[in-house]
Amino acid sequence: MKVSYNKLWKLLIDKNMKKMDLLEAIEMSPNTLAKLGRNEDVSMDVLKRICAYLQCDVGDIMEMIPEENDTNGDHDNV
Repeated sequence: MKVSYNKLWKLLIDKNMKKMDLLEAIEMSPNTLAKLGRNEDVSMDVLKRICAYLQCDVGDIMEMIPEENDTNGDHDNV
């Protein structure tokens, strides 16, 4: 599964915020912001801090996208 943070970027636009505003508000590192921008995994702690600050649920800022080669019941990472 891949992760997409497109919902986060849309939410920031709706709240008239810039990525750097979020970075400063939750004391996130620039490297973590870059990971979000590349749709890479970040820690649950970061996701919780983003949700707390934006007063939203994790599903409001990200979504899981199946990769083309994923099959139902394939749990290699479990």
